[in-house]
Amino acid sequence: MNLARLMRRLKPGKGAVIAVPFFWLLLFFLVPFFIVLKISFAEQDLAIPPFTSLLQVEDGVLQSLTLYFGNFHFIFTDGLYAATYLSSLKVAFFTTVMCLLLGYPIAYAIARADPARRNVLLMLVMLPFWTSFLLRVYAWMGLLNETGLINNFLLSIGLISEPLHLFHNDFSLYLVMVYAYLPFMILPLFSHLVKMDMRLLEAAADLGAGPIKAFLTITLPLSKNGIIAGSMMVFIPAVGEFVIPELVGGTDTLMIGKVLWNEFFDNNNWPMASAVAIIMVLMLIVPIALLHRYETRELEGKGNA
Repeated sequence: MNLARLMRRLKPGKGAVIAVPFFWLLLFFLVPFFIVLKISFAEQDLAIPPFTSLLQVEDGVLQSLTLYFGNFHFIFTDGLYAATYLSSLKVAFFTTVMCLLLGYPIAYAIARADPARRNVLLMLVMLPFWTSFLLRVYAWMGLLNETGLINNFLLSIGLISEPLHLFHNDFSLYLVMVYAYLPFMILPLFSHLVKMDMRLLEAAADLGAGPIKAFLTITLPLSKNGIIAGSMMVFIPAVGEFVIPELVGGTDTLMIGKVLWNEFFDNNNWPMASAVAIIMVLMLIVPIALLHRYETRELEGKGNA
């Protein structure tokens, strides 16, 4: 069922309610996206920053439309950009996996906790959001660098003789990435686990299933949608992360966010930066579209059942 048919079937009041978020997405996503897309097909002109015009209009008549594909050609033929995309996907993938391995037990424990304690535990998960994201990253810098709190403490108790190299490497990158995005994994998982019918586990126990088998055959499949939603909420923003790789990552860390920054502000090459951003968005749209298709088919299957 497409959007037009859906709007016709809804009452006027309900249609207006649905129209507001669609208008919001149109204004703040589609319009900026097409502006960036337009810039990506332009050629950089140093005399008229940041790019040349695509349209040639004379006396109110469109004379020509020029699309410059050199930016995209350069990205696909230059090995550095391919390595940057692969590196960003690798960092986002392993960050997502580690968030899932850590977040699932936490979400499960909160969902099975006493209702009186559950709200307190959820508040502790969301408590970091009360502080600026940038300040939290700076706090980790103070903890991990060679003169930071961790090394000073270990030196003071004599556990180490020289500072550990905990900063500006893959360890610090993944540590802070997982710390920053872990709540985005926990909350969707919790929302699915807390609604699970505990009588299913009791029935499995009555039938002789052990805790591990009951978890693998009942709890894990029923939390599948939460796993997918949490993974998407972590993976998508992690691909374009800029602050964490820049401040705590190593000098060899290649991320799309850093490339975009360099092209926009160091090279003043808006068309190239826009082309990099467009390819990144297209890479992320594919898993989002697959997820939406999967959820649609699942809902249709439940409706037919």
